[in-house]
Amino acid sequence: MANKYSVILPTYNEKENLPIITYLLAKMFKENKLDWEIVIVDDNSPDGTQDVAKQLVKLYGDDHINLKTRAGKLGLGTAYKFALQYVKGNFVIIMDADFSHHPEAIPQFIAKQKEKDFDIVTGTRYAGNGGVYGWNLKRKLISRGANFLASELLRPHVSDLTGSFRLYKKPALASIIEVTKSKGYVFQMEMVIRARSLGLTIGEVPISFVDRLYGQSKLGGDEIIGYLKGLWTLFTTV
Repeated sequence: MANKYSVILPTYNEKENLPIITYLLAKMFKENKLDWEIVIVDDNSPDGTQDVAKQLVKLYGDDHINLKTRAGKLGLGTAYKFALQYVKGNFVIIMDADFSHHPEAIPQFIAKQKEKDFDIVTGTRYAGNGGVYGWNLKRKLISRGANFLASELLRPHVSDLTGSFRLYKKPALASIIEVTKSKGYVFQMEMVIRARSLGLTIGEVPISFVDRLYGQSKLGGDEIIGYLKGLWTLFTTV
């Protein structure tokens, strides 16, 4: 049975970025002769993201683009859990819709997964030739510091805990989400920690992270405080 790859794209005010990332994903999947779909989960964006998504359904077909909507901003973790109800693929790719993650890395994720039949392959900005582009020094220091602090406290043996570009076996993602409790930016980190506690295997692929093309970053002071609280919770409970 051939593999099918489902990309989950949670969106909120991404009308400029969504057509670009969809085009690049479709192009990459076609060039690599892969079976694919994109599940867009939009949290009632006021900027017209849903209208753009509906046009993408018409353009690529509902066998490739599946739009699912929610009443408001309900969080990243619940978006993944919600989307899993509709995913048809046996592999699930999670990534940002704002073009921070380039689809050209996905074939490398797939090749890495096949090497040792990994349950998860995660992109890393902090190993090999991975890197971050478009961030100021403050943002880079926050990200590096967050990863260093989490690595020292939690010992996950993964170089990029806070990244959000990953390939999962669908059952692995479902089992992780079921036990993950965090919200916001801690969510991605807890998913790796939970994966390790469940005995799941993780491979890494170096990636280039580029700051969003359009729109504003959703990282603020509240998210940083939430991250520190979440890190402490994971350190004391997992």
